Amino acid sequence: MGRRHRLPPQQARCSGLKDDQLRLAAVSPSSMTLLGLVQHLAEVERNWFQRVFAGQDVPPVFGENNVDGYALRPDRGFDEATAVWQAEVARRRELIADASLDDSGRLSEQEAGFVGDPGVSLCWIMVHMIEEYARHNGHADLIREQIDGVTGA
Repeated sequence: MGRRHRLPPQQARCSGLKDDQLRLAAVSPSSMTLLGLVQHLAEVERNWFQRVFAGQDVPPVFGENNVDGYALRPDRGFDEATAVWQAEVARRRELIADASLDDSGRLSEQEAGFVGDPGVSLCWIMVHMIEEYARHNGHADLIREQIDGVTGA
């Protein structure tokens, strides 16, 4: 039996919506949007794999004034944001291709204060990323349900 191709969750939640719908917030006063979540996940990928794990000094994906990726611009739509996210995922795959789960990266002093240690293993980063995606996929479910009642995958 053939394997069924499934869209990544954030792409599935955004499928079939117009640009103005992708920009709707979940609940007032939240400014979280589906488009903002896609951008945020691109930034999260860059942070944990390029900055923390590989120790690279790279700028925020969407500019210095958008360090968490949530801020929207009228000229950046879903296709561009998704392409940027996919590029960050591809870069992550390159960086960890030959790595061991025991290999580690270094957190900034501020980040280490939250985690309790400046060193984090690739295993820890991967588990954290599962948590990050799970949390934001839940947010995407809520936003999409509010927009047009669609729930589930």
